[in-house]
Amino acid sequence: QVQLVESGGGLVQAGGSLRLSCAASGRTFSNYAMGWFRQAPGKEREFVAFNSWSGTSTYYADSVKGRFTISRDNAKNSVFLQMNSLKPEDTAVYYCAAKRAIGVLTTASAYDYWGQGTQVTVSS
Repeated sequence: QVQLVESGGGLVQAGGSLRLSCAASGRTFSNYAMGWFRQAPGKEREFVAFNSWSGTSTYYADSVKGRFTISRDNAKNSVFLQMNSLKPEDTAVYYCAAKRAIGVLTTASAYDYWGQGTQVTVSS
């Protein structure tokens, strides 16, 4: 079992930045691939970013490429999402997810463990 807790969300103006954190506990964090997803009201949960168990492989949704950066610190059992140049359409609840696997995982159904989410609101 892996427990995930997100933090760092909040209200920011368009063009601003936020850094989300996801703290993991329960199993060997370095064995898990990590993903960030988001869900806006009335919409399905969508993939945002992926980081492999080693941290050497990353992948992004086209909508955030060049603006968001995913990273991890296995010594601290944490994964991060640095979000720059935020837009109102980035407003959503952001979730981190974990899966003990290799390969790039971009679908929500591929992940076994989820955090409770953190709200990000970008005002225009």
